[in-house]
Parts: sequence; structure tokens; C-alpha cells
Amino acid sequence: MKTNDFPRMLSDFLLKELPGVRNQSSNTIVSYRDTYIRLLTYCRDILDIKPEKLKVGDLTAERITEFLNWLEQECNNSINTRNQRLAAIHSLFRHIQMQAPEHMFQCQQVLGIPYKKAGKRQVGYLSEDETKTLLSMPDTKTRKGRRDQALLTLLYDSGARVQELADLRVGDLRLEFPAQVKLTGKGRKARSVPLMDKTTALLENYLLEQHLDSPSDFEHPLFYNSQGKKLTRQGIAYILKKYAAACDIKEISPHKMRHTKAMHLTEADVNPIFIRDFLGHTDLKVTEVYSKTSIKMKKAALDKMKSGKDVIPDKPVKDWTEDQALLDWLNGLKH
Repeated sequence: MKTNDFPRMLSDFLLKELPGVRNQSSNTIVSYRDTYIRLLTYCRDILDIKPEKLKVGDLTAERITEFLNWLEQECNNSINTRNQRLAAIHSLFRHIQMQAPEHMFQCQQVLGIPYKKAGKRQVGYLSEDETKTLLSMPDTKTRKGRRDQALLTLLYDSGARVQELADLRVGDLRLEFPAQVKLTGKGRKARSVPLMDKTTALLENYLLEQHLDSPSDFEHPLFYNSQGKKLTRQGIAYILKKYAAACDIKEISPHKMRHTKAMHLTEADVNPIFIRDFLGHTDLKVTEVYSKTSIKMKKAALDKMKSGKDVIPDKPVKDWTEDQALLDWLNGLKH
């Protein structure tokens, strides 16, 4: 192997290994690429090593550790971000040791760099009352308001990651009993998640109103903008924050809605294995975070929470007989 084959191995890892062999999502690849850009910048600006001259041997465990410290101390990266960068580097060096086993000892030293422990913090989530208030905020007298309520309700009810929601197609919904939605998560792994009756009713009305109830619409984005393109992660976050601000809910994000669903399931004493599968976690330890966070309030919550209680607002969905646009469309089918 040439002494400066690192650029080629890095390119192969990003362009072939991650998307092809490991089937990683585009978001994961972008995150990894950003880490490597920062590493190359560090080598150029701090170590005075040009990217095209960089060799595997230059990236010792000591230098990688110094790079991580630089991210944290000079770039003000959080410990979580530092650990994410290290995960990307570990992944790259696993690839390198398979492609260039003569560097295995060095790779093992890099792979031995430990993750930094962050102070434990409670998982942020909304109470049942806060959730119900939030989901009641959209103005269901307007077409846009009805769309937003369907979107926010599905975000909560499915526990979806924001990208999973953004990627949904009409065909991913199955609204006949038992209603469910197919979510495609990390590593492009698909899972089916059950839907509550009120969520199903909102989605049924939404599909009718948007004229997306035909099999020919199955590939159409479920939630889309005025140009007919699927809503972005940023677009979904904007909609959520707009309604949260209107009811004075602070520090909201789509991921907090996912935490909220997980905590509500936990407080209802749902089996952690079901919650793990529901959320698409691969490791039960990740799911157990919710149990640990909730342990002090769990007894009180269970005493209060009735079986099957939900937070989706009781505000009635607009009666289809009052929707003149829909009536005109239905009447047009007679001709």
C-alpha cells in the first residue's frame, strides 16, 4: 500500500462503504463527512499537514485525542457532539484496518479511545396536559390547520423521528383496522407502528381533503409544501415550534415529541420491549433511559392514568358534509 493512501480509503469509505455495504442513510453520511472535514481542517491548520499529503500513520491515537479536545475546547462542541465525532472516526478506522491490516495496531489504539461521559440529564418531555393543549392549537376551520393537526398528531402518536415523518408516502399508511404506519428509520430499517383511532380519523379526513385517497397517490409525499414537495425536517420543526410558542411551551423539538410519546408509554407501564420496537431502538438500554427518568413519578402517574387514556384532543374533526369543496368533488363523480 502506498504511504499516502489515506485519501483514497477515505473516499472509498464515504462513497462506497457507507451507502453501499452498510446501507447508511444520507443524513448519517453527511454527519460523518462533516467530521472528516473538521479532522482534515485540524490537520491542515493546526498540524500543518495538507489533506492530500495526509497518511494513515499521521493519525495516531494521541493526535485523534488532541483533535477531540480541540473540538470541545476551541470549537465549543458539547460532549455529545464530541462523542458523535469519535463514533465517525471509529467507524472509519474499522474500515481502514480491514483494507490495510498492516495498520491494525494503530487502528486498535484509535478504536480504544473511550467516549467521554457527560453528566446525566433527565429526558425532556411534555406532560399529558401540555401535549393535549399543543395538539389542539391548529385552527381546524382552515385547510392548513387541519393538515398541521394531522401532522403533529401523527408525529406524537407514532413516536417517529422527524426524518421518518418527512419521508412518509401516502402508501405507508394503512388506515383500515388495525390502523398503522410504516416508518423507515436508521439504516433504512422499516417498522410498523399502530395508530390510535383519533389519529386514524384525522388522517382519513386529511387524505380525502387533499385528494390523496387513490392507489395512484401511494408514492406521493404524505405531508408536502405548496410546490408539492415533501416537507423538510426544518419545515416540520417550524410548524411544531409555531404552535408550541402559541401555547407558551418552551424548548420544543420534534425529538422532544418522540421522547414525550416514549415517556407516556413508560408511565402507562407498557413493556419496555414493546417501547423499544415501537421507537425502532436496537438496544433495550436506550429505551430503559425513559424508565430511569420516570422512576420517581411512575407510581403517581399510574394511579392517575386510566387504561387507554390518550391526549389527542376531543375537538371533532370537520364533518365531511360541511366541506363544500369535498361535496363539489364528490358530486362531480356522478357525471
